[in-house]
This record gives sequence, structure tokens and C-alpha cells, in this order.
Amino acid sequence: MQTEEFLSHLTHQRRLSAHTVDAYRSDLRQFAAYCAAVYETTRAGDVSREMVKSWLAMLVEEGRAATSIRRKLSALKAFYHYRQRRGQQQDNPTVRIPTPRVGRRLPATVPAEDLRALFADFPDPETNDNYQLLQDHLLLALLYQAGLRRAELIGLDWNDVDLDKRQLRVRGKGDKERLLPFGSRLAELLERALHLRPAPAVSVFITPSGKRLYPKYVYNTVRKYLTVATREEKKSPHVLRHSFATHLTESGADLNAVKELLGHASLAATQLYTHNNLERLREVYRKSHPGGGE
Repeated sequence: MQTEEFLSHLTHQRRLSAHTVDAYRSDLRQFAAYCAAVYETTRAGDVSREMVKSWLAMLVEEGRAATSIRRKLSALKAFYHYRQRRGQQQDNPTVRIPTPRVGRRLPATVPAEDLRALFADFPDPETNDNYQLLQDHLLLALLYQAGLRRAELIGLDWNDVDLDKRQLRVRGKGDKERLLPFGSRLAELLERALHLRPAPAVSVFITPSGKRLYPKYVYNTVRKYLTVATREEKKSPHVLRHSFATHLTESGADLNAVKELLGHASLAATQLYTHNNLERLREVYRKSHPGGGE
């Protein structure tokens, strides 16, 4: 199946992230391989609705998660919608195919006290001359105290940092920019990192060899520190972003403000964090009220 034109459209016209485009590419290749093996066809125009349903049924039988199946079907729907709009396809084999239901999962977070202890263990930025340790401190702080996505953190350059106004220019999903304020603690870290950085460094975060950080490097760094700091099962960069949003809402932050800080396109995505807060209140009620256990 010829999918490169579609994937190029996602990259250059819709400006989706490289990670998202790679996921679409993988899903479409899996479907193409299934069609070739089971139906002996490699032409996108030969695909029928029954073939799509058969593929989805196979994924269910394999025990794939509903979220994974939803994403794969979404990729296929987008591909055939693209072909239809360009006159490459008359009938869309993905129409009226139901999307698997997904149970709502609350975002994993790290307790605030665990994170306070984690940051307290780092040396004072003003006296810390170990650049690598300082960078690890800053990396964790920006994920938690500014709620950055991993890709946003990797893409952050020094010219995106305004120390005078104490704000960051961040490029989020769809290459949309937003300005984020930061407080005195982050200001100290950023000022010290700027002072100690290797002279030619453009990126705020670099590897020991001087190159821009890559996703696995960030993940491994976060996991290393959270493994020591908390007993929570999930230990990823996104957990720190979830913790940022959850702790804000628990402290009474306005939901629209949290939405802007996170760079969400709609309030619906941000409202998930109010469910975390509700679960916490339920637990307090169960433990504290005489009738709470009933």
C-alpha cells in the first residue's frame, strides 16, 4: 500500500509530531502485512470493510488493549479519508466500523511529598559546579514545575528562555507555541545552567557528548531518580506532567488556567485531572467520616 504521500501530509500539512507519524506508519504497515498474508492483496483500493473488521477481530483475539486497537483503527480511518478526499478511493472501507470502548484511566502521579524530598536531595544550584547533576535537577524541575511534555523539553533552546520576564517559549503539539511563567527556584536553576553550559550549546539540555537529548535519555534519567524517590509503579516523564496538573487542581487552581499551562487544545482533556482530585476526596471521606465506609 502506498502510504508515504499520506504520511508526508501528516508531517508537513497537519504538522503532527514525528512520534505520531511513526505510530501511524507502523499501524498501516501492520494492516498492509495482514492484507498481504490473509487476502493476498497489497493495493489500498482492494480493501473491503470485511477485511478491516477481520483485522480488528484478530487484534482482539490476540488480546491487544482497546486503546491500541482504537489507535490503529484511527490511523486506518485517516488514511482512507485522505484517499477519498483526493479522488484516489471511491468507497471508504472504514465507515460505520465501531471503535472499541476504552475505560477511563486516571493519570498516574507521584505524591507531592515524594517530589519535595527528591528535589531537596539535590545540591544548592548556586554552589553546584557539577553540570551533569545540575542538568538532571533542571530536567526534573521543568517536567514537574512547568508541566512540559518530553518532546517540549528536548526541543527547548536557550533563546526560548527569558530570565528577565521569567517565562519560557514552548513549542507543543502541532508546533503551537505557548508562554509559560516560572518561579524563583527554576530561575536559579536556569541561570546556573546557563552560566555553566558548554560554550557552543544552543539546546538547554545536551548529552555528555554535546548533542541534543533524545527521548530514551530523558526517560532513563527520570526513571533513575523516581525509582529512588517513590514507590509509585509508573516512573516516566509524563507522570511528572500528570503530577504537575493534579497538584495544581488539588490546590484549587482554575481549570482553564491549568489547560493553558498544559497546552491542551480543549478543556475536556484537562478535566481528567478533576477526577483524580475527586478520587482523593472520596478516600478522605471513606477514612474520616463515620459513615464513609458504608
